[in-house]
Amino acid sequence: MTSAPSPAARLAALLPDLSPLRSSADFRLLWVQGLVTYFGSFMALIALPLQIKELTGSPLAVGAMGAVELVPLVVFGLYGGALADAVDRRKVILATEAGLGVLALVLLVNAALPDPMLWPLYVVAAGVSALSGLQRPALDSLMARIVPHEQQTAAAALNSLRWQFGAITGPAVAGVVVSYAGHATAYTVTVATFAASVLLCLRLTPAPPVRENTKPSLRGIVEGARYACSRPVLLGTYAVDMAAMFFAFPNAIFPFLADELDADWSLGLMYAAGSIGSLVLGLTSGWTSRVRRHGLFVVFGAAVWGLAIAGAGWFGNVWLVLVCLAVAGAGDMLSGLGRSTIWNQTIPEELRGRLAGIEVLSYSVGPQLGQVRAGAMAGWTGTRAAVWSGGAACVASVALLAAVLPKLLTYDSATDEDALRGRRAKEAGTGTPEAAVPAPEAGLSEA
Repeated sequence: MTSAPSPAARLAALLPDLSPLRSSADFRLLWVQGLVTYFGSFMALIALPLQIKELTGSPLAVGAMGAVELVPLVVFGLYGGALADAVDRRKVILATEAGLGVLALVLLVNAALPDPMLWPLYVVAAGVSALSGLQRPALDSLMARIVPHEQQTAAAALNSLRWQFGAITGPAVAGVVVSYAGHATAYTVTVATFAASVLLCLRLTPAPPVRENTKPSLRGIVEGARYACSRPVLLGTYAVDMAAMFFAFPNAIFPFLADELDADWSLGLMYAAGSIGSLVLGLTSGWTSRVRRHGLFVVFGAAVWGLAIAGAGWFGNVWLVLVCLAVAGAGDMLSGLGRSTIWNQTIPEELRGRLAGIEVLSYSVGPQLGQVRAGAMAGWTGTRAAVWSGGAACVASVALLAAVLPKLLTYDSATDEDALRGRRAKEAGTGTPEAAVPAPEAGLSEA
């Protein structure tokens, strides 16, 4: 008779799966590089709006950052996807990382002036958005090449854990640094982290395109979009994420929610609660590496996100609200693990950059539109009603999408044709076979 696992063995099974760090030197480099960069980026992310606030005293001026960031993110995100399929992805990552460091240096020089100017802050915000749009598809699409097929979920969990660490520690340290040492010191730390990041990126293995003589083009972007439309599973990952963020992303109205709960002191905790919930799931994510039904992750995680956001709006006790927000963060991370795994297991190598560009839009535009929805709804129905109704709408839309796109729910990495094709191509050490890319006229009904 087999003995029951010991408590220590059960605990070890929950801990994050570190196999991608052991099996891939490039993943180790990128993981450490990201940890360093996220810390510095979050320092600037807090210092920049605070500096605009100090210079103008205007909430509108601070909010205008979102407007100047959105268009560059959309345009350069799509172009960055095409670029990632046409050139060495290592070069794209290295060039954009160096460019982000230069922009951080501009912030430092401006902050050191006797009278810092306002307009460079908006120029830098737009530039950061453009460079991030160029870089993210190359960075995301590289994961499938450098991490073994069966370790994609573990890699996604480790990357999310790294991001959550930066999201919690970066802003916390930035607040102290800005308060006691000034904006210039915060920007100095940011410049230093990007310098260290560039040195790490120099050690990455070259990642040339699968096809030679391919140039970034609108036609190439359209080809990627057609491929996405021909795959119900991919469509489901994009649609579920967009719906969840559009209906249930109430961060913009947290200050008003704290007021209604008569708990102004809780505002910072409201913003941090989601990251804390994600961090807890990340620290206990070992079990996710043994799951093959990643579509269930996407749907179940998004449903948990919506239910928890609905609870945050419904409950009148601030501690219950904070617990709900933490649960929402865990649900969002679970859904994100499913999306990332499906993307990296099924998308052909030669289209991976362009599809990564579409992915950037799916998880960045949704929150932007969601904040607009939340603000408009709060003005009409009240803050708490805007929060709980958005959560309920999220659950309903996720259920509808799961019914319309059942292949997302039934996705199994051991039997899905695209996943199996990707596994065979990776084991063979080759690019994606031509047969993996559909003809331009292929549509949803043919998948």
